[in-house]
Amino acid sequence: MEDRVLIVDDDPSIQKLLKKVMHSNQLDCDIAGSAEQALSMLRRKKYALILMDITMEGMDGFEAVERIRAANDFTPIIIVSGKNEDYDTLYGLELGADDYVTKPFNPVILGAKVKALIRRSHQISGENKILSVGPFRYNRSTMQFFRGKEEIPLSSKETRLIAFFLEHPGQVFSKAQIYTQVWNDSLIDENTVTVHINHLRGKIEINPKSPKHLLTVWGLGYKFVPGDTD
Repeated sequence: MEDRVLIVDDDPSIQKLLKKVMHSNQLDCDIAGSAEQALSMLRRKKYALILMDITMEGMDGFEAVERIRAANDFTPIIIVSGKNEDYDTLYGLELGADDYVTKPFNPVILGAKVKALIRRSHQISGENKILSVGPFRYNRSTMQFFRGKEEIPLSSKETRLIAFFLEHPGQVFSKAQIYTQVWNDSLIDENTVTVHINHLRGKIEINPKSPKHLLTVWGLGYKFVPGDTD
């Protein structure tokens, strides 16, 4: 086992189940019983992926995700939570989580999601090509994204999304096509695409309410227009 997953949950039974799921997918893991412990562990060690619970004593999982991303740590994060309202899912994704799985979960599907995220993360980090389109530049090896000379911090999912658009400038893609390509999942969640598109616009556009680059093509989907300058 080479890839190591950090499990963040204060329920011993869930810890045991998640550990079993990871081991069945040839993934090693460490366990943190609180968000505070997880943040401390992340400062000392790199992980291939984080499984984050939300409702824990002390700091909750939402704040932990926010702090991880604020520290420019773009390790893939899957929230695994008993909170199953749409608001919770959207909030978690907006904070920078890559996926949201509700309890009780299907161990087979969770394992597949974990492996797909780790595989995609390795693909990005293993490619040294720099994508440069219009005023935008993305370095696959360092996962750094720039508009002109300005570096724009992105979550791991946002980096995959912008890399996809930079690879296909001017092409129109439906939400389903984007989800399949970027999330590497056949179970389409168009709402997740909308959330991430809006979040990405807020970072790369001068005026997100009047975007010039990440455009909606009504009735079809989205396309990326790099332009020359802002």
